[in-house]
Amino acid sequence: MTNFTLTPKAHRFMRMMVMTDGGPGAGFRLAVSPGGCSGLSADISVLAEPQQGDAVVTRDGLKIFLPAESRLLLEGVTVDFADTPTSTGLVFHDPKATACCTPSH
Repeated sequence: MTNFTLTPKAHRFMRMMVMTDGGPGAGFRLAVSPGGCSGLSADISVLAEPQQGDAVVTRDGLKIFLPAESRLLLEGVTVDFADTPTSTGLVFHDPKATACCTPSH
């Protein structure tokens, strides 16, 4: 079982997306890959059913579809939602991540 934390803001964002874009039984697919400022970047979608190999994690009635790589990358991570002038979307707080977005020369 994947051990990650979902903040109330992230849960509300995911639930609203599923309610808007999905039918009965739909879920939120969270495909996470290495990269981005927090060390992770996400490809999100609302699907009627999980794709092959996806695990289904249910949090407070919300179905989240997680591919195998995402389950590994989300271990110990807090998934939050940010709505700021510069960005809107899911934010990942990974205690294992190192420095954030330092330009390389």
